[in-house]
Amino acid sequence: MKIVFATGNPHKVEELKAIAASMGRDDIEFVLPPKDFNPVEDGETFEENSFIKAKEANRLTKMISLADDSGLCVEALDNGPGIHSARYADSAQARIDKLLKAINTNKNRKAKFVCAMTLLDEKGHIIFQTRGECHGKIAKKQAGTHGFGYDPIFIVENTQKTMAELSEKDKNEISHRGNALRKVLHFLSTAN
Repeated sequence: MKIVFATGNPHKVEELKAIAASMGRDDIEFVLPPKDFNPVEDGETFEENSFIKAKEANRLTKMISLADDSGLCVEALDNGPGIHSARYADSAQARIDKLLKAINTNKNRKAKFVCAMTLLDEKGHIIFQTRGECHGKIAKKQAGTHGFGYDPIFIVENTQKTMAELSEKDKNEISHRGNALRKVLHFLSTAN
C-alpha cells in the first residue's frame, strides 16, 4: 500500500518508515507529495491543520493521504506555543531560546508534545483521525544532539533525558508521532 505523507520534510517520512517497520508493516510505502505541495495551515487546532495538509496532498495526487500536525504545549504558557510551534520564532535555535526565556523561572515546567493525524481515502474523505501525546517537562538548558525542533529541551516523563538524548529507536517508541502512527497502522490492519 502506498500512502502519500503530507509533508515537505523527508526526515518525517523516514521516521514514519522506521515506526512502521518496527511494527512489521513493511507493506506500507510512505512517499512525499509533489514539489508544489504548499498548504495554508490556517486551522485553529492540530486536527484542523492535519486535515488541511492531507486534503492538499490528496488533491495533488488522488492517493490515500496521511498528514500530521504537531507541536509543543507548555502548561505555564497557556499550552503555547501549541499550533504555532513551528512559527514561534525564525529558527529552531531561536524557538528554543524564546521558549526558555518565556518559561524562565516558572516552577511549572509541565509540557507535552501533541501530534494529530488525519488519514484520507483516494476520494479525499476522512477515514481515520487520531491524536498521540508524549508527556514531560521543559529542561532548564539544552541537552542532546538527536532529533529536531524542541527535542533538546523536552525531558521525557519518567526519565532524566531530553528527547534529543534518546536513540531514534527509543524516541519512536514513546514519541507523540509514534503513538499517533501506531493508532493509524492499527486502524489500517483492522480495516482491510
